[in-house]
Amino acid sequence: MINITPIRAFSDNYIWCLSHQNSAVVVDPGDEAPVLDYLRQHQLDLSAILITHHHADHIGGVKALVKHFPHTRVYGGPKRIPCVTHTVEGEDNVRVAGLAKTFKVISVPGHTIDHIAYYNDELGLFCGDTLFSAGCGRLFEGTPEQMRVSLARLTALPDKTPVYCAHEYTLANIAFAETLEPDNQALLDYKASAEHLREQGRPTLPSSIQKEKAVNPFLRLHSHTIRQSLEHKADKPLKDDDTRFAVMRDLKDHF
Repeated sequence: MINITPIRAFSDNYIWCLSHQNSAVVVDPGDEAPVLDYLRQHQLDLSAILITHHHADHIGGVKALVKHFPHTRVYGGPKRIPCVTHTVEGEDNVRVAGLAKTFKVISVPGHTIDHIAYYNDELGLFCGDTLFSAGCGRLFEGTPEQMRVSLARLTALPDKTPVYCAHEYTLANIAFAETLEPDNQALLDYKASAEHLREQGRPTLPSSIQKEKAVNPFLRLHSHTIRQSLEHKADKPLKDDDTRFAVMRDLKDHF
């Protein structure tokens, strides 16, 4: 059995730790200190690191972790990732050391040009800053069209797929989603459950592909209510989904 645990870092990051027996794999370790504490506490050896993209809050702890565990394999894109031992790109299938599991690498440009996600049909989706619960990542390098297509790749995965995002942004994202689709009952129910979890100090994650299809406005461009809301806020007709997505992302950036 593989255990999947969020290690909290900074104000809202989750460094996901997948452990099996005495081996551990971590995803996007932006800070080495909480990871080292967790590994020591649970007597785990770090066998591998998975990196989704190059931002500091996702790679900041890599060098220190490799120094502590020199045998650790680091999986990441070919550019801007420190200490990579195994370069991976979209459509690759990689057998991750320490887990005896194969992950499909999915190219998801948008937040950054070379952002990738890791998917295993038993364990779920580790998507970094591309898909958040009830939201998506800011467009630092990519275009609205690229992000929309990337999200479509992720939502083509099975509905039951657990979604392990890298940040606890759920309540803030829900608040924005309500401005576009205030009568979405699935969204209102999700808000209540997410608030309850946060009141208990528990993560709202993982989500699921099915859940995100029901509540995430960036995945619901087909919704008549959302289309009307976007056109009202933009004060003009919006002719296609790329335009709608761009307007929505801009609204969220200034929310």
